[in-house]
Amino acid sequence: MPVVSEDIEPLAFTFADDGSVPNNPMPFLVYKGAINVDNEHPEKTIEGLFGANGWGEMWRNGVYDFLHYHATVHEVLGIARGHARVRFGGNRGKEIEIAAGDVAILPAGTGHQCLSASRDFSVVGAYPPGPKMHVTLPTPENHRKALTTIPAVELPKTDPVMGKDGPLVRLWSRPD
Repeated sequence: MPVVSEDIEPLAFTFADDGSVPNNPMPFLVYKGAINVDNEHPEKTIEGLFGANGWGEMWRNGVYDFLHYHATVHEVLGIARGHARVRFGGNRGKEIEIAAGDVAILPAGTGHQCLSASRDFSVVGAYPPGPKMHVTLPTPENHRKALTTIPAVELPKTDPVMGKDGPLVRLWSRPD
């Protein structure tokens, strides 16, 4: 059985800057049920897929239960086990139920916070090549700095799920 569902298209959401969390004009993407994690080592399955598509600096954990964002790097979250309700886009964003097999791709600046999770909730996170990830809290000073750093974050060359021809490559662009 293939690791990735063929011809899957992500859901796309855009979140406005709310004055605390800058978010990003590029869409936040969610692939529902994208990865077949029905095996004994779903974290390894996700790590293999992300790595094959050029995303690295991987980690395993959950999603922080406080509002934060990353101002210097894009992030992918692959759900290996369990389920959670996560608010994406800051306090005025959208609450989304994510579950095993789902993938969320956050452009730099996208606020996120876990509101509730199952006991077995397990996430594999990864980043495209570039700067290290830093957790940024929504303060006025951080917001001001992020307005400069976010537009300078390089666009990924690949979609972490679908590779070089994946939807992310088509959906994420910047005006010339």
